[in-house]
Amino acid sequence: MIVSELQLALPEIFIAAMACVVLIADLFVSDERRGLTHSLALLVLAFAGIITLRLMMPVGETVTAFSETFVRDRFGDILKLFAYLVLIGVFVYAKHFLRMAGLYKGEFYSLSLFALLGVMIMISASSLLTVYLGLELLALSSYALVALNRDSARGAEAAMKYFILGSLASGILLFGMSLIYGATGSLALSEIAGALGQAASGDALLAFGLVFLVVGIAFKLGAVPFHMWLPDVYHGAPVAVTLLIASLPKIGYLALAIRLLADGMGPMHEDWQAMLAVLAALSLVLGNVVAIAQSNIKRMLAYSTISHVGFILLGLLAASPAGYAAATFYTLVYALMSAGAFAMIILLSANGIEAENLDDFKGLNARSPWFALMMLMLMFSLAGIPVFVGFFAKWQVIAAAIDAGFTGLAILAVVTAVIGAFYYLRVVKLMYFDEPENTTPVTAPFDFQTVLSINGLAMLGLGLFSGGLISLCISAFS
Repeated sequence: MIVSELQLALPEIFIAAMACVVLIADLFVSDERRGLTHSLALLVLAFAGIITLRLMMPVGETVTAFSETFVRDRFGDILKLFAYLVLIGVFVYAKHFLRMAGLYKGEFYSLSLFALLGVMIMISASSLLTVYLGLELLALSSYALVALNRDSARGAEAAMKYFILGSLASGILLFGMSLIYGATGSLALSEIAGALGQAASGDALLAFGLVFLVVGIAFKLGAVPFHMWLPDVYHGAPVAVTLLIASLPKIGYLALAIRLLADGMGPMHEDWQAMLAVLAALSLVLGNVVAIAQSNIKRMLAYSTISHVGFILLGLLAASPAGYAAATFYTLVYALMSAGAFAMIILLSANGIEAENLDDFKGLNARSPWFALMMLMLMFSLAGIPVFVGFFAKWQVIAAAIDAGFTGLAILAVVTAVIGAFYYLRVVKLMYFDEPENTTPVTAPFDFQTVLSINGLAMLGLGLFSGGLISLCISAFS
């Protein structure tokens, strides 16, 4: 291990060290001064962003370290920067709810930073060993966060379901990795790809290993038919935690899929393309159809997440740089849209009681025209209404699927997107055309209102000027 290798992993080393510092420092902070922990966590993310920017890899350059278990490239740096940005928003949004619910504890910040570290390790993984290390670090942190409210029976049930099914998914993925290792004799993704290029077609061990890898990835993403944990976890977790697990892990799981399938199993792309096509079709149909029947907005957004996973898979199955760039663009945009949508639930929550029913959004325009407009922009973007950034995200993945020859799936995606627009527009109808059931003024701290306003306006701004972000994602695969 030399200094240059340590420098390549400096963002991860910094986050790991500072997560421990936040954990220890919080022991000496009283409940009345918990804002110090919050400020320290935000500073950690800001400095991590500066470090990553200073070490940003040029286009097309890739460097490995630690015996080819760790890789630094432009793709990884872009995902890390967006992970910091999303987590800053999560911390600002969550503070308001955690205070109201009596859950304003330092554990939320330290566990979130460890979850971020897991995401970063997955992003920079170039070995099956490193992939699994990052995956488990993210998973274990997430299980504890879902059970953050120890007095909630619903939260404990959600955490138990998440733990059992998440452990099952990790076991399936690990078994698939062991089969791949047995067939190729290597843990390094680049060496696995080289071995697959020379392997005999129809190798049963490789085929079984690939199936288990795809199933494990589908479990983590929440793709149908491995989605059963997702609605219950979104519903049962405190909304501040749901906000986190609906946004940040998606960036890590995208990296997991691209590293394993594109970097490691690229020579077998025709095999995993067929599997992803089935998963994408099922996710698009079931996610959008079942979401229509939901009266709880957290469960509605959970099923909509499943449909958005279908779109992400649509980009991945193209198995081309354009497809991977489209999937990356979609994931980054979705993380921002999802964070804003759950932040609106926090905004309307009061006295620790979550505004999780659709009826809680009735007449929001009469109570707060500005934030009704922000929610409208978020819903329009999630629905894929033209001009908003969600439309361009859908357009990119559908175009990539058509270029790869999956025209039928692209048509299905368009049809299901039209179906999905119904339940998003239903929220807009409730806000603007129904009488409010609660006439209490909408209040929130200034930093919360500012970040939420930026988040909402970004849906329009990134749509009008989407070329820059699209070009950035394309540069990651140049």
